[in-house]
Amino acid sequence: MEIKNKAIDGGRSFDWGKASADYAKYRDIYPPIFYRKIADRKLCVSGQTVLDLGTGTGVLPRNMYRFGARWYGADISENQIAQADMLSRRMNMKIQYQRAAAEEVDFPDQTFDVITACQCFWYFDHEKVVPRLSAMLKKNGRLLLLYMAWLPFEDQIAGASERLVLKYNPHWSGAGETKKLIQVPDCVYERFEPVYHEEYELEVPFTRETWNGRMKACRGIGASLRPEEIEAWEREHRELLLETAPEEFTVRHYAAVLELQNRGR
Repeated sequence: MEIKNKAIDGGRSFDWGKASADYAKYRDIYPPIFYRKIADRKLCVSGQTVLDLGTGTGVLPRNMYRFGARWYGADISENQIAQADMLSRRMNMKIQYQRAAAEEVDFPDQTFDVITACQCFWYFDHEKVVPRLSAMLKKNGRLLLLYMAWLPFEDQIAGASERLVLKYNPHWSGAGETKKLIQVPDCVYERFEPVYHEEYELEVPFTRETWNGRMKACRGIGASLRPEEIEAWEREHRELLLETAPEEFTVRHYAAVLELQNRGR
């Protein structure tokens, strides 16, 4: 399903469903510390019921499953949900998925202990979704926002790859990331109170193949370009990596977490 937002990529439409196969194969890259820090906050663990919004291919539920929570996932893309369900079944994980936009997800009030949104909260219509999230969460339940991005000004390989994305998609607004606190609109604070945040740097391992796949699966390429444009970009990107990167390397990233407590109605 196409998404179009004038505040994202200059209003150019994108569809994560177009990148589902690459997304499933190459975007499950969060290191163990990313998940351990969530569990250390006593979130998404045994005894809790958790909803993951914008779940994509189910990366967060599948990797947090071992901590014992009961998971649900929702995503606007039918292709993404199909991949999430297939991967979860293959791993014998009982995770329930539904195809739905965040604004349309409907569960009874006070169903969840935690609602998570990883790499996706800015895509939502916050005025519509925030009251619904507050209602679906239990009293004092948590809204957990998560994010990880490469740092193009600190990592030469990331910077070079990013410049090539911009060559093919000049209006891509995912470029130029720097380490910072997750920002949310004021309406979030009408229903939620921030209780914790953390930002930390990571070295994430890749090969030329997996980094090419990761970049291809980004919004600026796989989710928005035409097939012939993707093919041309990928050919040039592989040549770039052969010239500038060893077969195995790490890319500097940062991760951020913002934990908010439900204020209730």
